[in-house]
Amino acid sequence: MAKRYEIRLSGSGGQGLIMAGIILAEAAGVHDGKFVCQTQSYGPEARGGASKAEVVISDGDIDYPKAIKPDLLLAMNQKACDLYFFDLQPDGMLVVDSTFVKQLPTTRVVAIPFTQIARTQLGKEMVANIVALGALAVLSRAVSLKGIEAAVLGRVPAGTEALNRKALEAGVDAAKRFLQEKMGQA
Repeated sequence: MAKRYEIRLSGSGGQGLIMAGIILAEAAGVHDGKFVCQTQSYGPEARGGASKAEVVISDGDIDYPKAIKPDLLLAMNQKACDLYFFDLQPDGMLVVDSTFVKQLPTTRVVAIPFTQIARTQLGKEMVANIVALGALAVLSRAVSLKGIEAAVLGRVPAGTEALNRKALEAGVDAAKRFLQEKMGQA
């Protein structure tokens, strides 16, 4: 039976989660050569409504395209965390944007301030989704860093490649710092 890994990216419209899902799927499928399926849903509002993208990655055929019990949940705001946390696998990984998620449903959480990093280190809040993708690549190991970088650079608007590369690197660095701190506590 094929190994299946389910990721749900959730937040609100305008946070770039649909694009992040497409990039993640492209990294896994096109650049890493895995089987992948990406789905998305969002509210009728252009900005501010609920938004989610799901990516199923497998080393074999995918028989159902949606995440059933995600192995990893990214919650970019409190509402998404509250809404989707209970779908997470019992041993799944909850990753939150600690800029907006303050009430954590478990102590087993990876809390990284993606939006704050985008604002302060890069001067552009709109790349918080790319910061998150860099962190997810490190934390999940579902896609290679080379694959996620190639997918990001292939999808972002012309002229923003340097900014998005820095955003990806900031996310990778934040996740590595989190893991080092966690190991220091163990």
